[in-house]
Amino acid sequence: MSHLRQGVLAAAMMLAAMMTFLDHAHAEPCEQETFDEATYVICTLEPGKADLRLFWKDADGEPYRAFSSLAEVIGAEGKRLALAVNAGMYRADFSPMGLYVENSKELKPANTAEAGGSLGRVPNFYKKPNGVFFLGEADAGILPTGEFLKRAPKVRFATQSGPMLVIADKLNPIFIAGSTDRTRRSGVGVCTDGAVRFAISEDGVNFYDFARLFRDRLKCHDALFLDGGRGVGLYYPAMGRNDRSWHGGYGPIFGLVE
Repeated sequence: MSHLRQGVLAAAMMLAAMMTFLDHAHAEPCEQETFDEATYVICTLEPGKADLRLFWKDADGEPYRAFSSLAEVIGAEGKRLALAVNAGMYRADFSPMGLYVENSKELKPANTAEAGGSLGRVPNFYKKPNGVFFLGEADAGILPTGEFLKRAPKVRFATQSGPMLVIADKLNPIFIAGSTDRTRRSGVGVCTDGAVRFAISEDGVNFYDFARLFRDRLKCHDALFLDGGRGVGLYYPAMGRNDRSWHGGYGPIFGLVE
């Protein structure tokens, strides 16, 4: 009888282990979270395991503009687009505002121009410091643009945007607590566990609170603003999301390929 019980117990333990494995294997990268009464979609990826890439133009040299257009191209290759997020600000022709590297090729140089005027009138991209998100062979990083250019790391993908939200565990000092400048925002952080975390707000938030989300909730030591207002976008079929940009389309796009 004891042998039977031991056998049943062993089988139960194996089943539990298998279920745990399957749960992790099918764990969804994105979930909704609430922070300071604002709702966000948070997506977590491990750079060494997830096939995260940057996309801009198709084989004909035309910007994808829509997440669904990119999904169709990836689907035709026998893979699927599991997740996509706008990857920074862009010009009227959907070209990146600053540095853009795709498959180790620099397609746009870094933008180090200065914008005049008071802080409130400076476009977000030019608010200092702006920064660069980059992917190496097995890791990711975010650096202020000047620091990135000094270090010149070898990267497979990179996109420049701004402003920086969190810099070495400190909030960007230009942000104002209680600011009434509230809109939907998207950003990306590189966190203490090495994970890359995207955040897309469902509610209007100011820069100060958005930066606090990355530092205090998501534990990201560096984070970069991607876009705000009508340019915020998320593609995530598991949540029924296929957002469109009210600027006529997106420029650079982050895509998780499976």
